[in-house]
Amino acid sequence: MKMRKQTKIVLIVLGAFALIALTAAPAKAQAAQSGQAAKPSYTMPEYNAFTACQQEKDPNQQVKCFDDFVSRFPSSTLMPYVYQLEVPDYQKLNNCQQEIAVADKLIALDSVAVGTKLQATLSRLQAFAQCYNASDPNATADLTKDRDLAVQGQKMLTQIPKPANVTDEAFQQSLKQVTSILDNQAAWADMQLKDYPSAVSAYKDAMTANPNDAGASYEMGTAYLAMNPPQAINGFWAIARAIDLKVQKADQVQQYLRSRILAYEQPGCDSQVDQQLNNMLQLAANSPEPPATFTIPSAADLGQIRSNSTILTIISDLGSGGDKATQTWLAVCGSELSAVSGKVIDVQQGDGSVDFMVYTGATSADMEAATTPNMDVKVYTTAPATPPANPAGASAPPEQITPQPDVVRIEKGDPISFSGTIVSYDPSPFLLHWDDVKVDPSSIPAAKPEARHGRGK
Repeated sequence: MKMRKQTKIVLIVLGAFALIALTAAPAKAQAAQSGQAAKPSYTMPEYNAFTACQQEKDPNQQVKCFDDFVSRFPSSTLMPYVYQLEVPDYQKLNNCQQEIAVADKLIALDSVAVGTKLQATLSRLQAFAQCYNASDPNATADLTKDRDLAVQGQKMLTQIPKPANVTDEAFQQSLKQVTSILDNQAAWADMQLKDYPSAVSAYKDAMTANPNDAGASYEMGTAYLAMNPPQAINGFWAIARAIDLKVQKADQVQQYLRSRILAYEQPGCDSQVDQQLNNMLQLAANSPEPPATFTIPSAADLGQIRSNSTILTIISDLGSGGDKATQTWLAVCGSELSAVSGKVIDVQQGDGSVDFMVYTGATSADMEAATTPNMDVKVYTTAPATPPANPAGASAPPEQITPQPDVVRIEKGDPISFSGTIVSYDPSPFLLHWDDVKVDPSSIPAAKPEARHGRGK
């Protein structure tokens, strides 16, 4: 959390009148003791002891001085001013437990101005976030108190008067900053309590006050993803938005988002997620909410596409373009199909392999009439030195290729039947590329007998 830095900024404005009250009180007391005002509610020894502590610059020495003051004057009416000075002392000493204890005393006082209570509230919330221990047996109760105090702070904020020497614009900006801090703290507590819907609501409020709060956007995304069931689209979008807003460690956050999309979709080829992620980042840069038409298919969605796909539906879907092609390719990239039949349109000899340009269609008559291929079927005739890379980022390890040197006997116009792995496709002119192919031996013509020379016996 970045609460410490933000708190210092906003309290410059919101704490101005509270600081005046703090420093003016001893002066009034002194004047009163001189007979210039009504008799004060504390004695001169109290005043002198308080002033001596107030003038102490070292926080360690100041809190020791105030401990002595409290032991000598436990019911002193100067106690609110003691607490106001002790809170920042314990903050400087990084003693969050004591900071919380003193802030609670200050907040509980009815005589304290609302601005002073709000200062104490902000300090207390920050201190709790620093020393929160999830294994503490009172963790749930403490978190609930912390969240409720953040909500109470919002009510305090509505009662803050504008200092006379501050412009309306500056004052409103400070109010927004404090609102964002309080909403973030309430959301953080909700996250620890696993109340994810409430956390999302609070983070949304924080971003209403500060639309460029990258941290709130990221945390809101993780809250969406932690729901049961997860709200994946909203979660992915909020995290993408955080990356666009330059969230801390944006590169790591982007890798985290990629991994969550992969786990959600389980696409045939991992690399397909990169294109989705880049598209999402471009869109989220201009919109805090995903468009109604924006979608990312789940693993169940892609699994259904795979189970319902045939070679003909794959070619039809991919050839149609648009979202249909995108989802189909996410599902079938890297898939292994068997018993695929077609007609060889052309044969392209390679170094250790043959590319058969093949057309497959719904009927034998359709294939017989074809003159343009819709598939590129690569068959190895010699074993490659190293197995080919996985198709387009497919997660399965590459398999050792078993060469089929006899496929060189397949010629243009021959029928062919094979099994293999879909690795890529060209949208226009359409061509589906295959690798790791095994041609059905029945498709390979028999070797022609060698011609005999000389007279036989």
